[in-house]
Formats: sequence, C-alpha cells, structure tokens
Amino acid sequence: MNGRYAIILAAGKGTRMKSKLYKVLHPVSGKPMVEHIINRVSETNPDQIITIVGHGAEQVKAQLGERSEYALQAEQLGTGHAVLQAASFLEGKEGTTLVISGDTPLLTTETLNNLFEYHQGKNASATILTAQAEDPTGYGRIIRDHVGIVEKIVEQKDTSPEEALVQEINTGTYCFDNKALFEALNKIGTDNAQGEYYLTDIIEILKEAGNTVAAYQTEDFDESMGVNDRMALAKANELMRHRINKMHMDNGVSFVDPATTYIDDGVVIGADTVIEPGVQLQGNTVIGSDCVIGAHSRIVDSVIEEHVVIENSVIENSHVKSHADVGPFAHLRPNAEIGEGVHIGNFVEVKNAEIGKNTKVGHLTYVGDATLGEEINVGCGVVFVNYDGKSKHRTTIGDHSFIGSNANIIAPVEVAKHTSIAAGSTITDDIPEYAMAIARARQVNKEEYAKKLPYLN
Repeated sequence: MNGRYAIILAAGKGTRMKSKLYKVLHPVSGKPMVEHIINRVSETNPDQIITIVGHGAEQVKAQLGERSEYALQAEQLGTGHAVLQAASFLEGKEGTTLVISGDTPLLTTETLNNLFEYHQGKNASATILTAQAEDPTGYGRIIRDHVGIVEKIVEQKDTSPEEALVQEINTGTYCFDNKALFEALNKIGTDNAQGEYYLTDIIEILKEAGNTVAAYQTEDFDESMGVNDRMALAKANELMRHRINKMHMDNGVSFVDPATTYIDDGVVIGADTVIEPGVQLQGNTVIGSDCVIGAHSRIVDSVIEEHVVIENSVIENSHVKSHADVGPFAHLRPNAEIGEGVHIGNFVEVKNAEIGKNTKVGHLTYVGDATLGEEINVGCGVVFVNYDGKSKHRTTIGDHSFIGSNANIIAPVEVAKHTSIAAGSTITDDIPEYAMAIARARQVNKEEYAKKLPYLN
C-alpha cells in the first residue's frame, strides 16, 4: 500500500538571523515558522512526519511534540544530507514523500495538496514546486530543455551568466517517489561552490536514470518565500498579516486600516465586528460578532463575547461577556471574568476577579482577587487590597452594593448584599446585609492654624 510521508527540514542554525532563538522558532503572526509548516503539512493527512533537527533540537521537539518523529542532523552538510537522516524511518517504503523547509511559513495547504495531486497525476519520480520571481537572486534556478522539460536545478552560487537570468525558481518544496528519493540520495556528491550535499542534485540524477521529473508552479510567488534574516522575517509577517486580515474581511469583519492591524493566525472574529487601527489580537483570542475593538487595544488569549466595546485597553487571559464595555486605558489581567453589561472604565485594573452582571467600575480602581456580584457601583479610586506581603487574600462583595470613592478594602473581607461603604473608608471587617460601613477618622478643623503655615503666607 502506497503511503504519504513528509520530511520537514529544520536543522539549519540561521546565522543570518543573529539570534539566540533557533531560526524556525521565530514567530510569524504569533506562531513559530515551523508551527505554521507542521499545521499545513498535517492538513494534507500524511501517514508519517519526520522533522530533521540540528541546532536547537530540543526546542523544536518541545514545540512540535508528538505530532512528528525526529531525526538528528549532527553536522550541517547540506539539504541532501539532511533528508538522508530520515532514511531509518522511510527508506524502502512505497509511496510519496513531501520535502519542505521549516522556514517557509507562507505555504498553504491548498498548494501542498495541489503539488501532491500533480505529482501523482504525472506519475513522476520527483516534482518540484516552482514559482516565477521578478528578482530571482538567491534562489536556485529551474533549467528546462528546448521543449520545456525540467533538466536540473542550479543553485545561485553555481549559475552561469545565462542560467542566472532564468526567473523560474525552486521554492525548496518537493514531492518524491519515496524509494527513488533514497536511492538517489546515496549518489549525490559535494562538487559544488558550497562543498555540500545538495538535495537539488537529485533532480539531475533521476533524469539521467530515465525517471520523470515534473514541476508544478504556484501562482503566488509569496508562498515560496524562505526566511533567512530579519528583513525576510518582517516581510513574512507583513504578507501573513495581509492574508489573515483579508480572510477576516471576506468573512464579514470590518478593518478601518488593515495595514496597521495585527491579528495572529488562529484568532476568531465574528461578523460585523469593527477593528480600529493599531489593534493587536494575539494567541487563542476569540471575538464575538457586532463588537468594536478600539484603536491600539491589545487582546491576548481572551474571549470577548458579542456586542462588546473595547476602547484602547489591554486584555490578557480574560473573558468579557456580551454587552460589556471596557476602557479607555483599562487593563484586564489574567483570570478577569467580566459579566454581561458590565462597565469597566478608564484606568481600571482587574486581576483574578469576577465582576457580575451590570456592575459598574468607572475609573481609577484596582480590583484584584475579588468576587463582585450584580448591580454594584464601585466609586473612583477604590482599591481592593489583596496582598499582605506574603499571601494573596480574596474579597467578596454582594449584589446591589455601593462602594464609595477612595475606599480601601483590606482582604479577606465578606461584604453582604445591599450594603454601602462610605467614601474614604478603610474596610477591614465583614459587613452584614443592608449595613452601611464608615471607617475613617472624624474631621477636625484647627481654627486660624493656616496662618502659621509658611506656604500660605
């Protein structure tokens, strides 16, 4: 039975990135490049995935986990040598093997499936994914004969002046007959400008043996882009951002300025939501329908339900229910649960707290480690004092309560329903239902004393 296999090349150090971070782990639209690759490869339903690792092997394994098997390329002796490391997993098996670089995050599942189908339809031993480049500098060139049949691939450093003018380039992605691949790998040498085992030399070896070599050309040159330095990384992020934003707009989301809106791969946005300039939606964020995400808001790994307005705020690992509004300049820290119809106003910080339906926290307030019920009004400058220098403590406020401005609530405190806390109070004890708590020093007026103060005279 013929199988379908995939080899991901992820062993290169990436010296041009000048980074401590392993090259294929640099993020594009919120995910490491190799994560994009394994996701696209997995969507083609292969029977087996082998990732070739070298520098940073443990970090790559930690990222991909059990979705792949791994082969180590201890010495970086070229792409052909890298693929050969998968021999212990695949050599001798019947079927088709996809070979793909871990630094080409823009490739799509559609293109990979088309490549598989074209390869099988041509009954080829090798099929090269190619593209037309306006400026082919840096890419291997596809050399064809006078009738258009692929003869070989010539790497940039080995091109003749005539070959250097060719604009059809090798994207570095291939389909091979698996047996033919490993038979040819044992025949490649290092007689080239780099002194390496080029995977591309297989094409000429297969041709000389009378095998069919085909080329499938992708219509989108951008998909072929490999990321080898910071400029290319920035360009890949730009292209991916455009692709992601277009997908959301096609699905009914409005972007005021797509060029300045940053949406990670995997974010979900409902129809008729408006995204204003400078917004960043990151991680596993979900935005419901009919929302407004105001300019320069950043939302990370959070769920925002429908009909929510976020104005210029930061939200992390939190949940905002429908018809709530947040901001401007609010900060929802991890485990903030904002109930339906809640108002979180300007310069409010919420952390590890639940705020019930229709409660209002208007301005300049810190709510940490607290549970607030429904229909509560929290005045300006209220602080939930949750930390005693060693441990965090929790406060509970019952429904329909009123907390006056500039109150300090020293946890742990239980405040019952229908209570009132006077402005300026420092609360240290529980408050029973329907009680009003006043905890502040009585005002004393010192007659004529101001005349003694030098700054008033």
